[in-house]
Amino acid sequence: MGLVNHTVVTHFILLGIPDADGLQTILFITFLAFYLCTLLGNLLIFSAILADPRLHTPMYFFLCNLAVLDIGFSSISTPKMLTNLWFQSRVISLGGCMSQVFFYHFLGSTECLLYTVMAYDRYVAICHPLRYQLIMNRGVCALLVAGTWITSSFHATILTSLTFTLPYCGSNVVDYFFCDIFPVVKLACADTYVIEIVTLTNTGVVPMTCFHLILASYIRIMYSVLKMNSAEGRRKAASTCASHLAVVTLFFGQCALIYTQPQQSKVLVTAVHIFGNVVTPMLNPAIYTLRNKEVKAALRKLRVG
Repeated sequence: MGLVNHTVVTHFILLGIPDADGLQTILFITFLAFYLCTLLGNLLIFSAILADPRLHTPMYFFLCNLAVLDIGFSSISTPKMLTNLWFQSRVISLGGCMSQVFFYHFLGSTECLLYTVMAYDRYVAICHPLRYQLIMNRGVCALLVAGTWITSSFHATILTSLTFTLPYCGSNVVDYFFCDIFPVVKLACADTYVIEIVTLTNTGVVPMTCFHLILASYIRIMYSVLKMNSAEGRRKAASTCASHLAVVTLFFGQCALIYTQPQQSKVLVTAVHIFGNVVTPMLNPAIYTLRNKEVKAALRKLRVG
């Protein structure tokens, strides 16, 4: 049997955002502004929480981790996308493509799990206030956060390994603005059924499990809030949950649009991906500080001191 001479792919070419011809400058300025706001907003929250001992509580410990995640998540694809828009540099190395796939699913999964941990924290705070300090002690908080990062690293390693153990010997043009599993595996010169099924299963099971756990937490929280006699207590409980509910809605809404409907139009999926990669990490710090007097006070203290 004769050998077939294939050229092994060592780099990929990202086609970029579809239908963006003539809009590169406007998109570059817009995305750069969003990215800088994301970095500034999340760094400010992280610094303010670290600097203020009054905010050294489980809720703000989790919020610090969220700020780190938002900085990392927005940095996966945004810098390369900005380079593509301004310099028309569409080439990405094989290692760079692997890094984008790994960190996208690693940080995305970590954020999903962290939202679940934050929902549990709110559940304990509202439904078991007298035992809150005992249940959510430093050791438990550290263990929960470490668990989200470690579990997600395994999740991302499996998906990345399955994606890049496939042979890539034909076209190296990725019809997207960053390396994600589905656009990349289309280029593989082998059967991709296994990786597609595993990806859909993993990216479906993790968010759906987290979503149902968060939903269960909030059903129990609502039941406890309705039983409160004090209107002030109900208002305070609702206020502490409002920010978390807002960011959870943003996160799971995007997951539902992208991964439950893999045959969606490319323009819609691209818009949702860009919103999740560029806009949501910028909105999260704004959502958490908008109605939070403690964070506002810490930010003022940070500015003055």
